[in-house]
Amino acid sequence: MDKHLSSQFDAELSGISTRVLEMGGLVEAQVAQAIQSLTLFNTDVAAQVLRIEERVNQMEIEIDRDLSSIIARRQPTARDLRLLIAISKTIGNLERVGDEAARIARTVQSLVSTGVSSRLRFPVGDVSREASLATNLLRKSLDAFARLDTAQALEVIRQDNEIDREFDGLLRQLITYMMEDPRTISASIDLVFVAKAIERVGDHAKNLAEQIIYIVKGTDVRHNPPDTVASMVK
Repeated sequence: MDKHLSSQFDAELSGISTRVLEMGGLVEAQVAQAIQSLTLFNTDVAAQVLRIEERVNQMEIEIDRDLSSIIARRQPTARDLRLLIAISKTIGNLERVGDEAARIARTVQSLVSTGVSSRLRFPVGDVSREASLATNLLRKSLDAFARLDTAQALEVIRQDNEIDREFDGLLRQLITYMMEDPRTISASIDLVFVAKAIERVGDHAKNLAEQIIYIVKGTDVRHNPPDTVASMVK
């Protein structure tokens, strides 16, 4: 590839990466608003989450289309091809984070419309710690992507276990709550799915971190425990 074409290609890669980060910012805001709609039982905020979802879905389609065009036109070398493949997987993960946020928002709408939200004694705010962990992890993975920082990506992978433990604790609380008051079983099951959606946000953040390591090192670290991943990227 001559110098002119190479600079054009670099500009295209930079543009794609910028749009991925823009998509990530939208998704991060979507998750934060979904949690806000839950803690306040605010259907207006929930509706805003669903509107953002439409934009996130459109961005995934547009970026994926442009990735296919770049691969077809440029026939990239190994490292650049790794970047493009990883970006494709990254936007897929971001879109699924948006799906989880939308799922939370729809649950809020359902709880409010049925009047259940006004009768819930379970402290919905208890999900806020799990949500904070998940959104922080997503933010870290996006920052690691922007700088292609494998050390921070590894930190994200390690911290995912904290969200899993938080989910397990919430699940035990909800089971106890249902046993104490069977009338709340339906609403509590909805909250179980909310807690699971938040846990999945953390999983997708970890997936993003794994793609960063793949871009930089060319090593597929999926399905390995954190200590193994650390030894693989040395």
